[in-house]
Amino acid sequence: MTSVLNYIGAGLMLAGSLLALTAAIAIVRFPDTLRRMHAATKPQVVGLNMVLVGAVIELRGNVDIWMLILVGVFTLFTAPVIAHSVGRVAYREQRDQDGLMMINELEPPERP
Repeated sequence: MTSVLNYIGAGLMLAGSLLALTAAIAIVRFPDTLRRMHAATKPQVVGLNMVLVGAVIELRGNVDIWMLILVGVFTLFTAPVIAHSVGRVAYREQRDQDGLMMINELEPPERP
């Protein structure tokens, strides 16, 4: 049973690392802030939590597990807030670029 848990933990850490790697590559490769923000939040948070779950499985019975759980919960709560803030700023700064946003859903409708 111990070796099965070790393989599961190693697999989760490897998969989480690959997700974080793809997020890092996407941040470098994507052209604008809105696309980079998407790549920085979704796969990065999922990858980090997979690595943390794998580490919890590997460290079962250790006191440090609670610190890893706190890191995961803190990341889940703060990443959407940061992404929303960055998205609002990027929207305000980049909305004048041609073709970036065809429909502006945040402006009030024009009155006749």
